[in-house]
Amino acid sequence: MELKWLKDYLALVEHGSFSKAATARFVTQPAFSRRIRSLEAWLGVNLVERNQYPLSLTSAGEVFTERAKYLADSMLLCREQLRSMQQQSDEITLSSQQSLAVSFFPSWIEPLTEQPDAPMIRMNTVDLHEAVETFLSGSSDFLLCYTCDDIFKQLQGDEVESLVVGSDEIIPVSLADDKGNALFNVTEDQPLEILSHTPESFFGQLITLNCLAKLPPTISVSHRYQSSLSEALKALTLKGKGIAYLPRSIITQELKAKQLVQVNDHLISLPLQISLYRLKHSQSMSAKKLWQQITD
Repeated sequence: MELKWLKDYLALVEHGSFSKAATARFVTQPAFSRRIRSLEAWLGVNLVERNQYPLSLTSAGEVFTERAKYLADSMLLCREQLRSMQQQSDEITLSSQQSLAVSFFPSWIEPLTEQPDAPMIRMNTVDLHEAVETFLSGSSDFLLCYTCDDIFKQLQGDEVESLVVGSDEIIPVSLADDKGNALFNVTEDQPLEILSHTPESFFGQLITLNCLAKLPPTISVSHRYQSSLSEALKALTLKGKGIAYLPRSIITQELKAKQLVQVNDHLISLPLQISLYRLKHSQSMSAKKLWQQITD
């Protein structure tokens, strides 16, 4: 059982529609539907009549609605009690996308934690949707993530503060051939072999909208592999399986060694900012001290 499943179900009851509830929960509809299925699988019953319109609940769903509210409230209360205890310690929790945890975080945090009394930092590396949800629920002190103009609107509320702490760029790359040229090129006579991020992931949505959608109509795209992890797509690119859009920060060494080369024909890059977020309330003294160091 996960708290987000309960929140998803309550949003579905409130909005009466999978699409509206998914929008309210800031996830894609397929991902939202899978989470409702996961809740039903855990309970062992169907909660929703999927063959009826408008959406209606099963008898089990009707009974579970009040139980779900009680469970969610109890879990939140328990978490707040435990969090208040943790605020007295020197531990700081940070949620981050995996690619940033590997490529950016270690060198960025080093000068901030060189003091002998520096706090212990516990990092949760998850996909961006889950990182945002974990952060906004108060389960982590900070959120470190890539940002762009259409980043999650719930991060733009008055209760959230942010700092731009770095920059990066998503670029299309291919394995280099023996002459140092891209093994894969953009041509009109054969499909573009793309190693893509999954459609529901942050990078997947961003690249589809800002890069692939702007290709000339004469160029077709073939998605050979999909993964939510940039590191997995990097490994496939180094095996010569196709072109991948990857953060420049995770392929710096491969570009210098000319193992990978940027593909420029018709393929555009996408600049990104790296931002650190915090909630203005419910901050431990250690978290406040670290935020002040970063601000200074």
